[in-house]
Amino acid sequence: MCRRSAFSFRTTPAFLTVGLLCVTVAAGCGSQAQKATRPNPYLTPDTRQAIPLSASAGKEHRAVMLQHLETMQVIVDALVEEDYELAQGLTESHLGFFRHRQALAYGDSENFPPSYHELAMAHHEAAEGLAKTMPSKDLKKILPAFNNLLKACVACHLEYKVTGQS
Repeated sequence: MCRRSAFSFRTTPAFLTVGLLCVTVAAGCGSQAQKATRPNPYLTPDTRQAIPLSASAGKEHRAVMLQHLETMQVIVDALVEEDYELAQGLTESHLGFFRHRQALAYGDSENFPPSYHELAMAHHEAAEGLAKTMPSKDLKKILPAFNNLLKACVACHLEYKVTGQS
């Protein structure tokens, strides 16, 4: 007698989206070329360039970075739920050029080196590129664009750290 298991392995779009996202992120983070060219951050000293900010500006900057991270999580959730409109809107308003213009309005940009601004612009451009792929509803286009955005985030965090957060 064949009994049905209480747990069924049905393939759903959400399961596929999460699986594809995990594979894309793992492929982007785990390539042998990256491992060979970048030292292990846990075994080497922190050589990131410090950006000196006041304690309050440092806290504000940290809050923005955490908001970016939370936004990425909500975007992934929206993709899992196939809510491409929400994913696009969040990408544009929280990570794209709209967000960049808001950050510039707060000031303190003179404390950031020009190369930081270049990395920030690359991040916002990657976000805009991701937002443009959302209406396609094609994960084979969306996930590489999302991976480009993650690469832009990582590039900046590998290069810079903020001081003055006490």
